[in-house]
Amino acid sequence: MSHTVPSTTPGITTGGTPKKAALASFLGSAVEYYDFFIFGSAAALIFPHVFFPDADTNAAIMSFATFGFAYVARPVGAIILGHFGDRIGRRKVLMFTLLLMGASTFAIGCLPDFKTVGWWAPALLVLARLCQGFSAAGEQAGASSMTLEHAPDNRRSFFTSWTLTGTQGGQILAALVFIPVLALPDEIKYGIGWRIPFWLSAVVVLIAFFIRRTLHEPPAFEEAKKTAQISKLPVADLLKDHWRDVLRVIACAFIAAVSTVFGTLAISYAKNVAGVDGTTTLWLVVGANFMALGTQPLFGMLADKIGRKPVFIYGALSSAILTPVFLLSLESGNVALMFLAAIGFFSFGYAAANAVWPSFYAEMFSTNVRFSGLAIGTQLGFLMAGFAPAIVAAMGGIQPGGWVQITIFTGVICLISAVAALTAKETFKVPTKQLGVR
Repeated sequence: MSHTVPSTTPGITTGGTPKKAALASFLGSAVEYYDFFIFGSAAALIFPHVFFPDADTNAAIMSFATFGFAYVARPVGAIILGHFGDRIGRRKVLMFTLLLMGASTFAIGCLPDFKTVGWWAPALLVLARLCQGFSAAGEQAGASSMTLEHAPDNRRSFFTSWTLTGTQGGQILAALVFIPVLALPDEIKYGIGWRIPFWLSAVVVLIAFFIRRTLHEPPAFEEAKKTAQISKLPVADLLKDHWRDVLRVIACAFIAAVSTVFGTLAISYAKNVAGVDGTTTLWLVVGANFMALGTQPLFGMLADKIGRKPVFIYGALSSAILTPVFLLSLESGNVALMFLAAIGFFSFGYAAANAVWPSFYAEMFSTNVRFSGLAIGTQLGFLMAGFAPAIVAAMGGIQPGGWVQITIFTGVICLISAVAALTAKETFKVPTKQLGVR
């Protein structure tokens, strides 16, 4: 198969390679977040009944904890996959992460329940979830690095925004697949019904695999290889030259907890406190993510015009302000108001930070450590997102009046992200080959 020949000048590409890289990143993220969202939905609505002995509050907390275990594996995966991504190339690592994520998700659909094997059931669920987390550690970092390095200097934020727009596509697909499952009778829903969305992930993986395999390494990485600038031990060079940037990315990445609050915790809150059925809340997620398919590329374009920092900080602060508005709308009983609040909160608030962070974080690092820096920084920061549902549930966030705890938690993590972003260097006018140069 013929490939577009890249320019040897980093940051400049020919032909349709930036578009192909963006499409491959979109599909890879769609796979990742299809898998993660069906797990999050199942953790809120299914797993307490299937993998734990009693469907009470403790079962819900334990179920949310299994959701968080993937984020424990992510830092380990970030170090290992980041090393190989900076040593042997972005493409090979991205092929591996795609296949591991698909296999792990398919395996979850095959697991026995608690009635069949007792505590082995949640133990196997955690093992599969750890594999998902290991894979996810390299997916977004690698996809963002590859897309940024293929993109023209003046459109890096727009093209890399498609990496995270893929997460919206994955969440939409997952919700649309999961909604019919919730309509099934309990005997089927808690039997074979919930397994079908996990098995269907194989289809998405195959589509992404065949597109991703046609990509070549980005010109910036190839240039680094030709000029012997590939790091022998990327993590060591990263911690020597970019440790401040790693800490900055960790703090900024706390913003990802907003996504888990919206996509996982709010579903449980709506069901247990507001009495909103699971189907309605999933449609809220579909509606907000569908709108974000359009708003995130626009935020990416805006960041190419005015800079990464103002768009990211706007996304963080607006998320904090709109969280209680969204949660209280769930208690209103007015479905139209719920949709309006969900779209405002997610599509016009959080989407700004979500669209910009792939370029904002990646541009803090030089080519030889970019994969490692982006992977390690984000995955350590994402630990907050992974355990947000369990933490807030333990604080009483899914009990009456829990919107206060959820609001306080979200406000604090958004403020931390915004302050960290203020300390960063603005990079939207810096040429790709000069990014991260000390």
